[in-house]
Amino acid sequence: LRQVSDLSDFSRGHWLRELLCRGEEPRHVQSSPDGQHLLLLQKSRPPILPRVVAFQRHSIAGADLERSWQPPQPALVGLLFLQSPVVLGSWVLAVVWEHGRTEVWHFVVAMGWQLLQTLELCQGARARVVSVCSQGASLVWCEERPPLGAHSDTSKCAFRFCVCARALEVGEQGVRLGTVRIVLHNSPEYQVLASPQHVFLVPASAGFATTSKFLLIWNPEKAEFTITAPSTGFIHSKVLRSSSESDFRKLLLGSVGLISCFAPLDIHTSTVSNSGGLLLVSRKGSVSIVEPDGTQRHIFDLEGGPLAQGSPVQMKTFGSILACVLAGILYLVDQNSGRLIEKEVLSMKEVHFLESQGDDNSIQLLSQTGIYSFSFSKPEDSSRPEPCLVEMVFEEACRYYQRRSLSSSKLTVEKLKKGGTFQAPVVLAAILQHSLHQKQKPARGLQDTYAKLLSTMNLELQSYMSLELLKACVVCAPESEVESYCKELVEQEVSRILQSDMDKDNLAYLNSVFASFPKAAWKATRSCLQLQQNGDGLLVARATPEVWKKVLCQPQLEEVGQNGMAPLFELICASFLRFKPKWLPSFVELTQQYVSSSWSYSSKEGPEGRVPLYKRALGVLARKNKYGEADDEMELELLLCSKRPKAVLQALHLLIRLKQWQRVVEVAEKFSKLSPLLNKEIFITLLAEFAQHRELDPYLDRLWPLCPAELTASDILTMVLQHLPHSEEDPVPFSSEGNQLTVGLLKPLLQRVVLRPSVQDEMYSDALQSTFPPPTPPREH
Repeated sequence: LRQVSDLSDFSRGHWLRELLCRGEEPRHVQSSPDGQHLLLLQKSRPPILPRVVAFQRHSIAGADLERSWQPPQPALVGLLFLQSPVVLGSWVLAVVWEHGRTEVWHFVVAMGWQLLQTLELCQGARARVVSVCSQGASLVWCEERPPLGAHSDTSKCAFRFCVCARALEVGEQGVRLGTVRIVLHNSPEYQVLASPQHVFLVPASAGFATTSKFLLIWNPEKAEFTITAPSTGFIHSKVLRSSSESDFRKLLLGSVGLISCFAPLDIHTSTVSNSGGLLLVSRKGSVSIVEPDGTQRHIFDLEGGPLAQGSPVQMKTFGSILACVLAGILYLVDQNSGRLIEKEVLSMKEVHFLESQGDDNSIQLLSQTGIYSFSFSKPEDSSRPEPCLVEMVFEEACRYYQRRSLSSSKLTVEKLKKGGTFQAPVVLAAILQHSLHQKQKPARGLQDTYAKLLSTMNLELQSYMSLELLKACVVCAPESEVESYCKELVEQEVSRILQSDMDKDNLAYLNSVFASFPKAAWKATRSCLQLQQNGDGLLVARATPEVWKKVLCQPQLEEVGQNGMAPLFELICASFLRFKPKWLPSFVELTQQYVSSSWSYSSKEGPEGRVPLYKRALGVLARKNKYGEADDEMELELLLCSKRPKAVLQALHLLIRLKQWQRVVEVAEKFSKLSPLLNKEIFITLLAEFAQHRELDPYLDRLWPLCPAELTASDILTMVLQHLPHSEEDPVPFSSEGNQLTVGLLKPLLQRVVLRPSVQDEMYSDALQSTFPPPTPPREH
């Protein structure tokens, strides 16, 4: 930090220092657009009056600006600097009070502060301004309009606010207010924050459950409102062409059901960035930005865990750099990548950001002892900073070692660089730094061991550089070429993740890729698994064992259940169902073949030790059928391809329910050969069906050979009697219906069982046919 002013160059500098040293009093500091004036809003406690005081730099002479008020007088709501169209680069100060009175001040050299005019912002005498901002040459504010009745409905009282806009024109003839424009009426209380083209409406409190779940973004030029929630992104947008359409309830009419499912907003601090987005800090310390189109992006997580209610967070953007001050620590973060550039512990107790005039590479901070400048530009005499890729190496190494560490202490990039305990990231960073800085001769100046390692990594480096080039092409390409670039990018990303550890972050990333680019992700999966049909029409895969392990990896339930992430196997199954459903059973069969060759049948480490693969595929099918017609044929194929006894019996019962008797018999003939136990279960199931109706009569000559050897005639008759349909009428010897079971139908089966040798006879047949007694063994001499 470099001190640029000790406050002695300000008029009444000693008083400014004295006011800043009163640490117990809340205050707000604001600088003028030209940086020559400081406004200090002092919200003092009684008996000292709250006041706003202006201080001029370079001790410019003239009248001072000081305004104070005492309750029950209306409080000050906002200090706004507005551009004056009369003189280029000039500005005026608007001081807005709670009851709508607005004082417009102008500073004239050698004369000081002059009050141009006092105006009434609100039209109603009972209106109360709760929040105000300036958008271009207009004032936008949220005002409270109390209900007339003393005992009004509490639900209606929650919507007693109104968002208004009014042009403020400063000319040679004085100041003039335009007509009031009702932006939104019958709304809850909002804090209004303005960017150059948009106005953000942030719920002021969580008093009303539904309205505290989303943000509103107003585009004055298009008269368009966008509804967005930081947790889900863009929800809905609507153009309000007339004042009758600007009702808050009508705006939400088509989105209430969706919004009611969202969690309440978690906002600790909010401010507008110089790029036009809304910066939000959650109570957990997460910093994110909401763009004017409603999309939301996470930037950075502040250290220190959850933020206390009263702990202030100062935020300001300087170019692409986000500066945050929390608990005496200054964080400098790249807004685009979320990378922490610098972390500085400040010795000052309290600081305020000031405008940096024409310099986006330095930050100006106001403290009790003066104004300090913090420069984060690259010094000309120092070596070039580490490339982003080198910094990513240390950040990834931190995560890797932290997961495997038994210590509870936090591992940081600084500790990793200076500690010397872990050499791998240091070596890799050195190699990358040389190769990226010296593209023509990357190995020059490296140790021999480093040079050998670099030659091994050359292909990986080239792959990385081509990926970065492809990302740049996606950003700069016209819309007609974006799709082709995205396909290539997704294929490279899916291939990269399948070659790395399948942790929670990578799985979440894959879920977003499959959701955003389903077709490209499907093609990338086919390419990575090398899926294709052979000459016989069978599906084959030539993926490596490592890739198969990633595909079959099933995370713990607590990792995937909270945020709805699907494991990779489920993602691939969903892609099959969407783009190539006929291949899904064959794919499940392929994965089972790999599992059986890699893990034992009952191994708890393998994927089959938790949930069978066919059940996981059936779960994906069930989620798809939830929003459409049931796909019985696909369910049958998945059950049968598993060849598990329970699955085969389930498929058999499904076919019986569908009354597909031809397929019932075919499945019984095919799968009865797998095991005697399954054969017995299949035959008993079909015998029960045979006893109840006559649908299986045409296939009896194919069913009776399936009868297990251990079943006797009495067993068969017992089972048939148990499953005979119950009739309310007395049975008759000769029925005219023709659907009753007769002895004639059972005769071929009973004859087959009676004439077949019993199991005990087969057991002793060898002994009965042998000679008795056995020959005498030869004697030993």
